[in-house]
Amino acid sequence: MTEQQPSNQELSIVAGVFSIFLCIIFGSNAVAIKLAFSGLGVFTTAAIRFTIAALAIFVWSRVTGQTIWLKKGQLHQVLILAALFAIQLSMFYYGLSKSNASRGTLIANLVPFWVLFLAHFFIPGDRITGRKLLGILLGFGGVAFMFAEKKGVAGDFRAAELIILSATFIWACSVIYLKRIIATFNPFQVTFYSMIFSVPVFFLEALLWDKPMVSQLDLTITGALLYQSLVTAGFGFVAWNTLLQKYGAVALHSFIFIMPITGVALGGLVLGEPITLKILIALALIVTGILVVQLKPRKAEPVLPIGKGI
Repeated sequence: MTEQQPSNQELSIVAGVFSIFLCIIFGSNAVAIKLAFSGLGVFTTAAIRFTIAALAIFVWSRVTGQTIWLKKGQLHQVLILAALFAIQLSMFYYGLSKSNASRGTLIANLVPFWVLFLAHFFIPGDRITGRKLLGILLGFGGVAFMFAEKKGVAGDFRAAELIILSATFIWACSVIYLKRIIATFNPFQVTFYSMIFSVPVFFLEALLWDKPMVSQLDLTITGALLYQSLVTAGFGFVAWNTLLQKYGAVALHSFIFIMPITGVALGGLVLGEPITLKILIALALIVTGILVVQLKPRKAEPVLPIGKGI
């Protein structure tokens, strides 16, 4: 199976607004995860979320006639991706359970900068330029400012956020690996199989460490869980990849700076998390770093669905 090349059409006003809407959806996902934690165990949340999301993507593939079967030699590749996916999400969910959604969102947005760094060594021709280096320094500088913030930070926040930081590095490793193999897959296949093979791991972790797995289930918690499963991991995936096929990665990725802004804003508005000066400086540096890297026109890259809307 060959990779489908996007047509790279110019974004219409409607497509641009819809792209912004999708970035808001993805940026708010950490808030939905934190809401679900109020009644579900950390790993129980992940297990249920990705079970529902995988079923939604399977139904979508059947309705649209997409082939779901792997070719010979692809199984070991999706198993590697699934292992990275399970480790990355387990660490992210655990770290987020001990931190704030706004701070977790800021750290999660280091992934593009990790990818730039790793691509220099592992993707032929994808070198770190002066512009990329500036973006990387701004991104990591933003997280350094966030770590300097002490207001509203509990004692175990530092360790939890180092776990989230490690998760973003593993996430970036999975993106680099996917860049090398994506041409032989449909993008939805790697997402679907990463979820399918990871769900048993999440359920095992839930049985071992979630005490209890379910403590409360009300409309807020159910809604937050369905939001993660169907809106971000289901609808968001399908909608993003539909736009990517028509307009290409360069046009859409111009809007990803909206994700950290949304996460920080909603963390304060919905969860009452402190939004201090250092957090705002961190946000400004990370957003500026993303803009420095993304806004200069460059060759469109393959769709990288893993981790979208984490």
